[in-house]
Amino acid sequence: MQLWRAKHARPSFCEISFMKQITRCAWARNELAIRYHDEEWGNPVHDDRVLFEFLILEGAQAGLSWDTILKKRENYRRAFDRFDPKRVAKYDSRKLKSLLQDEGIVRNRLKIASAVKNAQAFLAVQKEFGSFDRYIWQFVGGKPRINKWRGLQQLPARTAESDAMSKDLRKRGFNFVGSTICYAFMQAVGMVNDHATNCFRYLPLSS
Repeated sequence: MQLWRAKHARPSFCEISFMKQITRCAWARNELAIRYHDEEWGNPVHDDRVLFEFLILEGAQAGLSWDTILKKRENYRRAFDRFDPKRVAKYDSRKLKSLLQDEGIVRNRLKIASAVKNAQAFLAVQKEFGSFDRYIWQFVGGKPRINKWRGLQQLPARTAESDAMSKDLRKRGFNFVGSTICYAFMQAVGMVNDHATNCFRYLPLSS
């Protein structure tokens, strides 16, 4: 009976993935990066809490590798109250001091302080526009820009849209939102589809 099951049972998704060669973007090289690439990167995000999470994580990543942030992501969620902007906006000096002692996150004083400042600015944008989603997606006209890159070497570090976003965010009191950070944010939340054209995620996110 067990032998019959072994021969005739339907293969799992993992087994199918193993048997069938999947082409991914070249930067997805380890387990965490592959999972992030396959399940999140480039998927259009319209949930304000998730948008705030990526805004903070992209700022924290400045000068570091994204792999470093992925490894610390759950620690960030714990330390920053699951990225609830209303809570983060109220962090006081005592809370900031405890965050600086938290080995699970990037202990950079300026980056930690910017999370609080950005949360306050985030709430102001929500109040003005009704949601941060409505505000941020205007920089791409409300729908993803579908690019046609063949490889990593073609991906831009910044664009006219990320320049405009950075400029406006700074004007509204955000920091750690340079154009390069903004473009990485746009890639992450699906404002642009920057999967390589031969990547298995490109076509599903292009329709």
